[in-house]
Amino acid sequence: MKIGTIQIETPVFLAPMAGVTDYPFRILCKEMGAGMVYSEFVSADGIIRGNTKTLNLIQFEEPERPIGIQIFGNNAETMSQAAKFVADIFRPDILDINYGCPVPKITKKGGGSAALKDLCLMDDITTAVVEAVPKLPVTVKMRIGWNNKSIIVPEAGQRLEKIGVKAISLHPRTTKQRYTGRADWHYIKLLKESVSIPVIGNGDVCNTDDMMRMFDETGCNAVMVARAAQGNPWFFQKAKAHLEGRPVPAPPSLLDIANMCRRHFDLLLENRGERTGTNLMRKHFSNYIKGFTGAAALRKILVTAPGLPEMEKALDQFAAFAQKTELELV
Repeated sequence: MKIGTIQIETPVFLAPMAGVTDYPFRILCKEMGAGMVYSEFVSADGIIRGNTKTLNLIQFEEPERPIGIQIFGNNAETMSQAAKFVADIFRPDILDINYGCPVPKITKKGGGSAALKDLCLMDDITTAVVEAVPKLPVTVKMRIGWNNKSIIVPEAGQRLEKIGVKAISLHPRTTKQRYTGRADWHYIKLLKESVSIPVIGNGDVCNTDDMMRMFDETGCNAVMVARAAQGNPWFFQKAKAHLEGRPVPAPPSLLDIANMCRRHFDLLLENRGERTGTNLMRKHFSNYIKGFTGAAALRKILVTAPGLPEMEKALDQFAAFAQKTELELV
């Protein structure tokens, strides 16, 4: 598929997730076959102020391409300036506008999915961003409305296409639903039938069977995966095999999981430093280490470890256990 002029080999994307989709996790998913990856969402205010922490979230490496940088804000001028800065300095393949985040600390300031309450504001922000980066494809990630009484699909999609947006990712829940209830894929199908630009479906894709069902039921051009990829970058390997009609790889072994944990941890330490890297890895340990005998005890040790030496020791013990288990199965 194409988004603007950007050719994408595999129509299975890693969704932007705050505190998750940093460089280490993105590169692991990319290596496993993700067709497109996204940065964590980045504040337009932070960008134009030159906030170091904010700008660090935008950094990426060439092997991650194609990559989208996602920005959010509540003001057209600020979003325009931020978009131009990102395009000129970082040169991503795609610039994505976040109209989907339902978290109150973002929406109370008018960011994320708060724009769903005011389509004129959405028009203004989107127009400002599109005009600021004429050579860069602009996409949008959105929800279906603020609540069940204010569903804006497909009208919003048609307006966004007219402004010049090159693709829309739709999470078919309302802001008020947050992440509860069922994602209503009917709205993905409705949006796809209402616009001519690519539509990326997102929501309640827990495995590759769900992915294939979303393609079949909605006609979407691509599927975006979020929580199902956490602790499971192998999702993309399996998804790619499904789509290409190849034999699906076997589930990861304990040794595969141990090695992936180690690689992810090493990348985080290298990329974010010891203090931040160890703190960030705790949530990833929780996602990787589950579903086998002794997982709960090991997970507790890793998540509560006071520092790097203790984490390293526990990981070494996990790797040794995994190696022993694999040898016994041969």
